[in-house]
Amino acid sequence: MINRMEWRQWRTLLIAIFLVGPVSAAEVTEVVLNNGMKVIVKEDHRAPVVVSQVWYKVGASYETDGITGISHMLEHMMFKGTEKHGPNEFSKIISENGGRENAFTGQDYTAYFQRLEKSRLAISMELESDRMRNLTLPEEEFLKEQKVVQEERRMRTEDKPTSLTYEQFMATAFQTSPYHHPIIGWMDDIENYTVEDLRRWYAMWYAPNNATLVVAGDVNGAEVVAMAERFFGPLKPSRLEPPKPRREVKQLGPREVVVRVPAEIPYLLMGFPVPTVATAEEAWEPYALEVMAYVLDGGKSARLNKNLIRGAKVVTSAGVGYDPYDRLQTLLLLDGVPVAGQSVETVKQALLGELKEMKRQPVTSSELERVKAQVVAAKVFEQDSVFYQAMQMGTLETIGLDWREVDRYAENIRKVTAAQVLAVANKYLDLNRMTTAILEPLPIEREEKGGDAHES
Repeated sequence: MINRMEWRQWRTLLIAIFLVGPVSAAEVTEVVLNNGMKVIVKEDHRAPVVVSQVWYKVGASYETDGITGISHMLEHMMFKGTEKHGPNEFSKIISENGGRENAFTGQDYTAYFQRLEKSRLAISMELESDRMRNLTLPEEEFLKEQKVVQEERRMRTEDKPTSLTYEQFMATAFQTSPYHHPIIGWMDDIENYTVEDLRRWYAMWYAPNNATLVVAGDVNGAEVVAMAERFFGPLKPSRLEPPKPRREVKQLGPREVVVRVPAEIPYLLMGFPVPTVATAEEAWEPYALEVMAYVLDGGKSARLNKNLIRGAKVVTSAGVGYDPYDRLQTLLLLDGVPVAGQSVETVKQALLGELKEMKRQPVTSSELERVKAQVVAAKVFEQDSVFYQAMQMGTLETIGLDWREVDRYAENIRKVTAAQVLAVANKYLDLNRMTTAILEPLPIEREEKGGDAHES
């Protein structure tokens, strides 16, 4: 389950995913079943394993006020039984067949996956097709899982100062966009879900015409399609109502939020509205933004590490996050943690200084060469991952792009010029459209119990 707070780690994962070598169309079988379900099969015969993923075009950005987090809640309930299989039986069957399975919810999708020995693919398909339309959603299971999700929110967000700061930041940076809401949902909404809310959400979005099946591994494309026809073909589609655009209004001035909670160290997070591959008016801009992110935060030779961590030594850590594959307008993010004795304001000015320099003159040829070399190196390294081959196609299809877009990623990065990086820096690093979140630590209260001190 993806926690949006961990944006730096997630950006690293996405970079890895989209730097996989080009997926040759000759190796891919693509069909749409009569009920509207898309099936994509990527053959890779290097090992006798298969990865099966079902992607639904629904996530936190589809939700409305009052039911935030319901996509994530439904993800939990997908393991709680159908008329044919009881609660948690899905996971048990996959495990008994030597497989691994999991699921995750994002802003723009919910996905379920299994990794199995290739002869067990039919088991995975039978189970996934069953729960696509046949969940029982018993109220007693719902009430138990509702408590589980509340506790998950406490552990992942409310008890983590930086996660709480990130959540407040997103709610400030986005006013009208659904990215305003956390993926896990607001606690008040979680506490007030009803099982009927869940049943309506399930009936609306969990349907073959809102899903993509991606299979990658040691399989035959035609055989997988026939198997998909057998298991998913009989399922009836639903009447889909596409989500409203809910575009973010133009920001008219800088925004700032201060979070004061018990914490060990201060923290700074800044963001600027930027386009994605799906929303950009100029197709090259997301790739130039990606290169700019690499120049600032792409290893020990990148500017933030070289100038602020090892050079000025004003931060213990600093990073940049950008996801070119969000469905809606997104943010370019920067964060930093000051070294002992330095203030958050010092970190902010240091980061703004790096952005000012980025806007002042083009990046150097050596920086461009380094970034493009990283692209090629990562592409070669990640070619061996069957899971990521499937994931890159599922992600693209689910946000409304063609999976073949992955073929163009590395080439589009190679085409980026220093002038283009300078252009997006000056266009999007606008201080009047900046949002800042500051974590100001309060003292952590400690109480004595049996002679041991612990955080309250």
